[in-house]
Amino acid sequence: MTSRGVAARRVGWLGGSFDPVHEGHITIADAAAETLGLDVVLLVPAAIPPHKRDRQLASGDDRLALLELACRDHERLVPCDIELRRAGVSYSFDTAMGLREELGPDVELYYIIGADTLADLATWHRIDELARLVTFCTLRREGDDLSTDHLDDLLDADSIKRIREHVVDAPIHPASSTAIRAALTSGEPADDLAPAVLAEIRARGLYAPATR
Repeated sequence: MTSRGVAARRVGWLGGSFDPVHEGHITIADAAAETLGLDVVLLVPAAIPPHKRDRQLASGDDRLALLELACRDHERLVPCDIELRRAGVSYSFDTAMGLREELGPDVELYYIIGADTLADLATWHRIDELARLVTFCTLRREGDDLSTDHLDDLLDADSIKRIREHVVDAPIHPASSTAIRAALTSGEPADDLAPAVLAEIRARGLYAPATR
């Protein structure tokens, strides 16, 4: 689904491989929507994640179809194919520019990230410009370091202030796409998948045990 036609003022954005989408992703997106008062949260699967270029992902069509099933009963969660349509490496700056174009200049765009991503922001493509286009909202779990000192020489004071003011206490959810893929590939039960998502994975033959 494209972001065109989404009529909302406060829009969240949760990106990732979603290979596959699991209940942890949905729980986090719902918590962010509630905490931040968002009208919708766009779940945006990457075409080629910048930090995972060497890993083979399920096709964009497959991952998007699973996302549509996972979001079906969550009215504020909307799958968005903007990075799949663009193809190539999925730089967040390009996505932010595309979302601004599709949603309009007045939308408030909230980029939902984990504490590990916050620590890595200094390495991101055009991070200073990106931080002016979006408000980063960090998911916090007990023990997370949410220091922004490493960004002081890269971002303006307003961008850093908004990062510090937008923190979401994330529900504890141990789901892992890596563990789910490993379970499915080995023929073991895969937890943390919505029943409809698991059924579609099996129907499409994704992450299936290797045949000899």
